Amino acid sequence: MSFRLAAYAVCVEDGRVLLARHVPPEGGSSWTLPGGRVEHGEDPFDAVIREVAEETGCSAVVDRLLGVDSRVIPAASARAGVEHQNVGIFYRVRITGGQLRPEPNGEIAESVWTAFTDVAGLRRSSLVDIGLALAQALPATGHVASVPVGGLIQH
Repeated sequence: MSFRLAAYAVCVEDGRVLLARHVPPEGGSSWTLPGGRVEHGEDPFDAVIREVAEETGCSAVVDRLLGVDSRVIPAASARAGVEHQNVGIFYRVRITGGQLRPEPNGEIAESVWTAFTDVAGLRRSSLVDIGLALAQALPATGHVASVPVGGLIQH
């Protein structure tokens, strides 16, 4: 089984959430939260700020920890064809400057502020639903029920 530790930014402002359109090398696209892999020796708190800057062109500050999600993706659905565990740390993050732009030489084609009411109609990563559930519920445990995958919701 492969493993990944990642940090994700839930940027919420005026009834909108900041989403990034991920276009992998194999094609297709889906919307996700800004964020990604925590490098070896890196603090996830620092990783989420770095990832926001890399993927969106914006500077940001962390307002609070929202929670942690751990999910196992079956081999048939995983990119590498091997069962994969993703542990995601979700932070509420506030954008403090910069201009939205695509990720240079990366897989994020664009980042846009999206109305909450429009999210349900987007092809998106389950990370979006998890992050929004954590931001809305602010559970004391830092954990929300797993999000079913299918239809417009992808791994």
